[in-house]
Amino acid sequence: MRAWRVDRPGEPSEVLRLVDAPVPEPGPGQIRVRVTAAGIGLPDVLMCRHTYPLTPPGSFIPGQEGTGVVSAVGPDVDVALGTKVMSTTSFMEGSGSFAEEYVTPAQASFTVPSGLGDVDAAGFWIPNLTAWIGLVDRARLEPGEWLAVIGAAGGSGIAAVQLGRALGARVVAVVSDEARAEYCRHMGADEGLNYRDGDLAGRLRQMTDGHGVDAVYDPVGGPVAEEVATALARHGRLLAVGFASGSWARIKTINLVVTNTSLVGVYAGDYRRDELDAIHAELSNLVSSGRLQNAVTTRVPFDDLPSALQRLADRSVIGKMVMVW
Repeated sequence: MRAWRVDRPGEPSEVLRLVDAPVPEPGPGQIRVRVTAAGIGLPDVLMCRHTYPLTPPGSFIPGQEGTGVVSAVGPDVDVALGTKVMSTTSFMEGSGSFAEEYVTPAQASFTVPSGLGDVDAAGFWIPNLTAWIGLVDRARLEPGEWLAVIGAAGGSGIAAVQLGRALGARVVAVVSDEARAEYCRHMGADEGLNYRDGDLAGRLRQMTDGHGVDAVYDPVGGPVAEEVATALARHGRLLAVGFASGSWARIKTINLVVTNTSLVGVYAGDYRRDELDAIHAELSNLVSSGRLQNAVTTRVPFDDLPSALQRLADRSVIGKMVMVW
């Protein structure tokens, strides 16, 4: 099968190689999926660079999420061939979705919510699952609260923007330029702030009439997150989701103590299947009611994947990219 493989660390445009790879065989509890579309995310860039904590050892095919049809099943799997699924992949075993087929545990696959096509579904599960865990499970976000989303115009951020709005929060998109701010407003943000304009914390407090933000969704980390954290309201929560900037936000404990605020970790792993099914049902309802929209802005042909991943690495992408066959 055709696949994009990484054999050494480096920039995506330099290290992704088109290869003829063996078709993976599903083991016990696994299914094989014939890919129709695959979500493209920053972790794929970081895996190319070998800076992602979950980078597989040796050579591997990246791609954390995908959509397609079941083409084979392993022992003890009760899934019909031809079933359409969206899923995470066994990328840590080297079998990612940037290929014609990938394997994954059957427990990591889900039905596509009604109202989503293959392309939309390929970029849906990981960003929206993480946003749900962050905003609902960890932040306990309430209607009327102020939510700031850092890196809001990216695939992870825009999921939090939409979900925050669906939960009744007032959403501020923190971005790097006006084009991204306008995109976020179009997708449901109440306000957009360019952090490059300076005094970000002051502008957040002014925007909230001095109250501050109740929750910060942070997939970026670094100095921007550290500044936004100083605009937290009493009982505010900084949700540490990722480190797209290259470093996690460094928050002093004393600052959390004297402001009665919290630093909250957000990790989408280690959830039981029954918990994931419940989240899947909630997100599916939001899709069917129109409160979660399609956030895919760019469809990338399979042959153009290295250049697309490089654009993501160079921060020139707005919204979510999906690879299509």
